[in-house]
Amino acid sequence: MQYKMEENKEQIEALADKLLRLARDTVTVRFRFFDNAISRIKIEYRYGIEDISSNGNIIYINPAFLLKTYMEEPGIAVRIYMHVLLHLVFMHQFQYDKMDEEAWNMASDIAVENIILEMDFPAAVMLRDIEEKDALLRISKRVKSLTADKLYREFVVNGLSNDAQKTYRRLFTIDCHDRWRKTDEQSNEIMISEDDWKKITRRIKTELKTFSKDKGGSESLLSNVDEAVRESYNYRDILQRFVETGEELRLNDDEFDYVYYTYGLAAYGNIPLIEPLEYREDKKVKEIVIAIDTSASCRGKTVKNFIQKTYEMLMTEENFFRKINIHIIQCDAQIQSDTKLETEEDFKNFIEHGEIKGFGATDFRPVFDYVDILRENGEFENLKGVIYFTDGYGIYPERMPDYDVIFAFLYEDEMRQPVPGWAMKVIIEDSEIGNKVTE
Repeated sequence: MQYKMEENKEQIEALADKLLRLARDTVTVRFRFFDNAISRIKIEYRYGIEDISSNGNIIYINPAFLLKTYMEEPGIAVRIYMHVLLHLVFMHQFQYDKMDEEAWNMASDIAVENIILEMDFPAAVMLRDIEEKDALLRISKRVKSLTADKLYREFVVNGLSNDAQKTYRRLFTIDCHDRWRKTDEQSNEIMISEDDWKKITRRIKTELKTFSKDKGGSESLLSNVDEAVRESYNYRDILQRFVETGEELRLNDDEFDYVYYTYGLAAYGNIPLIEPLEYREDKKVKEIVIAIDTSASCRGKTVKNFIQKTYEMLMTEENFFRKINIHIIQCDAQIQSDTKLETEEDFKNFIEHGEIKGFGATDFRPVFDYVDILRENGEFENLKGVIYFTDGYGIYPERMPDYDVIFAFLYEDEMRQPVPGWAMKVIIEDSEIGNKVTE
């Protein structure tokens, strides 16, 4: 009996091998820019499971379940390869621990299924596709570009009904994402690192732009690839552009020689041979402007969170001089308020009691004109720069200022006007303001 069971397993796995090999070759021939990525995917058979999951570059699947599903859905094997492949190429698994799992599961599944349907790939067709297309049409009315990040933002900010969640899970789920969660078990599995997948995705991006005929009609594919390989920076590092060197009166331990000091105390009766230096040079924040766009799309709570996170990072590692000169300027189409902060206590008071004003249209120019007036009046000795927190829908100044400028946005948006070449553009995710910044 055991022999027959083993013999059946061999037959099942042989058929599953043949089916999956054909699926892999079909994808590779149709989309040659995926050849390197798909060659990294490995298959492991797991009996007793009724779902498909992946972890890094490994797909876990029950071969008997695969063959049974194939009888009803001939395109299932190709669809599995395409679905999991796109998750890996877009590096959805590496963001899993940072996100709300339920919202990220739906967002990433919808993003990859949308691309597969746009590709019009007959070998990957499934019975549910018509219903999927109808659902995607409804979703696209709320989210202009169906990338995982934009879908996730929509679901987290505006929420989803229970009925919508059930429908999306039924229509768009191919694989289970539980193995994306970081566990001790993963240390024993062969995985490709995030850096390696980023290299693979960059190569795909290059080939997509070079061989346009291979795009398969999918505009979303390039949008998702761009999103995946966008360079990330820590907001704390970005703030380093606004530090300056200055002197403060305090003991300089780095340049003080304790040997001569203690020897003098011992040999000459409490008379030191050398006095400690009473100052040291430090790089700290002294003079900056934080401009806040208070137009209707920049809500008060979001603005407060941004200021709170900025304060926390500026205070890390003693970044503040005891005496500072920071202006928080609120502006929509005109200057609404200017709050001057001269101490750490001023900053705390503004966070706790400051009022957000405005909520009209947006024009960036008044802030820069106002800063010019402040400088002419001697308000700044050495202004390091302006951080402008905004939705990006405003009029930029034509003239380049002689200080650094950062325009910080909550999310990427293809519809907004490009940032001037003299300014730095960063994207700060609304769900984790201050933790993730992309340029």
